[in-house]
Amino acid sequence: MAEGPGAPTVVPVTEDNWRTYRDVRLASLLDTPRAFANTYAVSAAYPDDSWIARLSSMRVWLAMVDDRPVGTIAIWHSSEQPDDEIYLIGMWVSASVRGRGVGDLLVTTALDAAGQDGYARVFLEVAEENRPARRLYERHGFAETGTTWDNPLYGGIREIGYAVRVDPVCRPPVPSATVDA
Repeated sequence: MAEGPGAPTVVPVTEDNWRTYRDVRLASLLDTPRAFANTYAVSAAYPDDSWIARLSSMRVWLAMVDDRPVGTIAIWHSSEQPDDEIYLIGMWVSASVRGRGVGDLLVTTALDAAGQDGYARVFLEVAEENRPARRLYERHGFAETGTTWDNPLYGGIREIGYAVRVDPVCRPPVPSATVDA
């Protein structure tokens, strides 16, 4: 991927740029509503503290071209998942930059972070009808898991489960505090 002006970069979402993330997330729900398990109307009604609270339960990134946000992705661990598994969620790239490697950069960022956080498998669900997204994930090693569910939004959308293994970074155990006698 090219570097320099106009080249996409990825930045983490923090309390300093959460409003930009909110705006991008809302834009994604308007642009491709059938790609998500939520609606613009529901998300637009969330109070500010709800958007900020997301940052404590998931890792979120923005794709930027120059100073313009053009995409987003997140990883989130459900309490129902094994400790070594995590979900990739909220993936979206603006139509203005699709086909320029932004999606690949976002997915690579999320997969690298999942491994660095000690996860061994990353799961996602994608609409069966969304062939471009399915091809993107398959390029990054995701394979169908055989699981499906019918998202009732917009008249029903078949969602297909995908997963990929990542190399978790082995972190040494944190020594417990000791008190010198």
